[in-house]
Amino acid sequence: MEVYNHRWDHAQQLVTLGAIGAEKIAEVTGGLMREEVVVRLNKMVTEHDLVIICGPVFPHEVVGFSGGNKYFFPGVAAPEIINFTHWLGAVVTSPRTIGHKHTATRKVIDMAAGLLKVQRAGCTFVMRQKELKGVYFGKIEEAWSEAADLSGRINICYEERAYETVLARAPEMYEDIWTAGKCMYKLEPVVADGGRLIIYAPHIEEVSYTHGKLIEKAGYHVRDYFLKQADKFADIPGGIKAHCTHVKGIGSFEDGVERPRVNVVLATKISPERCKRINLGYMNPDEINPADYQGREDEGILYVPKAGEILYRLKDAPSWQKASGERAC
Repeated sequence: MEVYNHRWDHAQQLVTLGAIGAEKIAEVTGGLMREEVVVRLNKMVTEHDLVIICGPVFPHEVVGFSGGNKYFFPGVAAPEIINFTHWLGAVVTSPRTIGHKHTATRKVIDMAAGLLKVQRAGCTFVMRQKELKGVYFGKIEEAWSEAADLSGRINICYEERAYETVLARAPEMYEDIWTAGKCMYKLEPVVADGGRLIIYAPHIEEVSYTHGKLIEKAGYHVRDYFLKQADKFADIPGGIKAHCTHVKGIGSFEDGVERPRVNVVLATKISPERCKRINLGYMNPDEINPADYQGREDEGILYVPKAGEILYRLKDAPSWQKASGERAC
């Protein structure tokens, strides 16, 4: 067996399959986007008789549920569709995407995969943390669909109430905020309006080892901060802006004033000065004792010891957490 590193930034490693027209994009995104999307990916995919996608299916902030054709696009794709799909998910917003099966981003990804001429199969599996719960093999879209249904039943936790304070402890496998941001993605729906979410990760020293400079240039902001100042951030890739909006959460930007719905605080080794520069709050992790947050749900305080995998939602979900046309849970 040989292992290859996908270099999305090396044109000689990529092949163009075609494009999805602007009108079709407008149709599948409900008019949110209207632009042609060039479909390129690693040419090695096209050099085999059979490609098997093997991986888990979890609630995901960009596409709804991970897995399936997502391993092609944006998995081993070119910058154009990587940035387009991530920004599309951000424009829809994370709460209206994550844990929802039928999303605009998934539609675009499946359309792109339809341009592949090689035979494709999927081996998808569903985990509850380290415990295997199900395996599905067959046509990629069908195997993914079955896995997404099961994942939706076991990887979404429904809460009766929203919490004023949430302490989300990031596991060691998240090495920077680029990955530990999942703590916010998975818990934003149960933070009360005006509440606070603390990403507690005393081991983290960096915002992003790969994209840190671009994130510091853009800063963490709500979606409309970027949408209403598009020219100002034209040089920031969609994938970077998407991450920044997902971590900051939903909110508004009116008359030059940004109002995020919740206050996101970093309790890491990242300095208070740097947190301020990237537009996030700061707490000293040495002054946090997780035990002080445990068992206080009745007081509006929630502690999640291994945040980032299980999606938390409200049983009586507000409209901003529902996909278009979806009924209350």
